[in-house]
Amino acid sequence: MHPVEIRPGIFWAGINDRSTELFEGLWPIQHQGVSYNSYLIKDQKNAVIDLSKETFTDDFIQQIRELIDPSDIDYVIVNHMEPDHSGALLRVCELAPKARFLGMPKAIQMIRDFYGITENTEVISSGQTLNLGNHTLQFVYTPMVHWPETMVTYDLSEKVLFSCDAFGSYGALDGSLFDDTCLNLSYYENEALRYYTNIIAAFSKHVISAIEKLKDLPIEVVAPSHGLIWRKNPARIIQLYQRWAAYGSEPAEPGVTLLYGTMYRNTEHAVNYAAEAIANEGVPLEVFNVGNTEVSFILPSLWTKRGVLVACPTYERKMFPPMVNALNMAAIKGVNNKVAGYFGSFAWSGGAKQVFEQFAQQMSWNILGAQEFSGSAKSDNLAEIVSIARAVAIASKQ
Repeated sequence: MHPVEIRPGIFWAGINDRSTELFEGLWPIQHQGVSYNSYLIKDQKNAVIDLSKETFTDDFIQQIRELIDPSDIDYVIVNHMEPDHSGALLRVCELAPKARFLGMPKAIQMIRDFYGITENTEVISSGQTLNLGNHTLQFVYTPMVHWPETMVTYDLSEKVLFSCDAFGSYGALDGSLFDDTCLNLSYYENEALRYYTNIIAAFSKHVISAIEKLKDLPIEVVAPSHGLIWRKNPARIIQLYQRWAAYGSEPAEPGVTLLYGTMYRNTEHAVNYAAEAIANEGVPLEVFNVGNTEVSFILPSLWTKRGVLVACPTYERKMFPPMVNALNMAAIKGVNNKVAGYFGSFAWSGGAKQVFEQFAQQMSWNILGAQEFSGSAKSDNLAEIVSIARAVAIASKQ
């Protein structure tokens, strides 16, 4: 895509990445892709806000060249130093020798640590402004959204919030940059939720703090570093992030996430009874086989639903390893304060139930029932499993 003017003098000059398989080396995006949204403000002084991943440096520089000669860049606004935002920094430094790199104190330190750059850097403070001519930028410190140096930049004249990772999403921009021209808005909203749970969720209290800092700004455009630019309804993406952030400390929505793993289908047979019991209670249910589903796609359901039912066998006196991976990531991301239950099969010795209880304690889950059974589930086992599933479903509504 060529650069696009999003407001007078403000241009999107970003990159679509459809070749990276794992975002941050962890999260699958091979089918969705991702955008690295960089912005250029052309004025008496020219400012670039955020850059691109190093892999796409040549493409990024070409985007800038379509608008100005890179040597005419006066300022580079470093909202965030993560390499998917700052990877082109060395090339920009080379091509724009007069440019000053502006960031919060920790960002300036990271510029030195990551790239060895110590000249033409300038520490700024929260609330400080920068006049470019017709545009005045204000910087707002938003630490831990999601690194300690992170800030957002607000254009006072055009009421555009350059929000960095906040309000972002997975998904390459398929020919359209904006919420009002996108024909599949629900897709990007779903990818925003997956992005939030994968990248931001562990820092939810800081998201709430950041939104509180920004509440008095008259925002007409939200321009994040990844995903759609919101100009028709910028409040929509802010409200979504605010709701998701609240789930870090408050009860989530009614519903149950049923995670299961199985080796020889003994546990899987019992899963069908549990799923039916939950459905009969009329609550939303999502079922995931942890053996063949990336945890990236499981986290949105875990984050937004209040109930969790874990079903997996014992493996060598412990828990089925793919389930351990899923629950460990849930713990890392702060999937706390759920109502939960467990069941699973074992052969000669149990053990998975105890591991589940340890995870539940770590995440402050309220266990409403847990059962291990030898071999296949018998009628009394199934009756207890149905009882546990119903209890989790009912409690998720309360």
